[in-house]
Amino acid sequence: MTTITCKLPEKLSSQLDSLARAERRSKSALVREALEQRVREKRPRGPVRALELVRHLRGSVKGAPSDLATNPKHMKGFGA
Repeated sequence: MTTITCKLPEKLSSQLDSLARAERRSKSALVREALEQRVREKRPRGPVRALELVRHLRGSVKGAPSDLATNPKHMKGFGA
């Protein structure tokens, strides 16, 4: 098993401590369970589209035209 370290806000750490005591489980077990659930929920259910891979980049280029993908004038001189 691999070990990772993460920082938690005080409130979340306190809540995790309380939950671990109440359920008589280790904090590690609770964190593993939460991460496993999150990964299951986010796992793609089929082929991944290119858009999904670059969605986080949308709008990240400063100064680009807002209609770059839809206005044909921006494609003038490209292609045949």
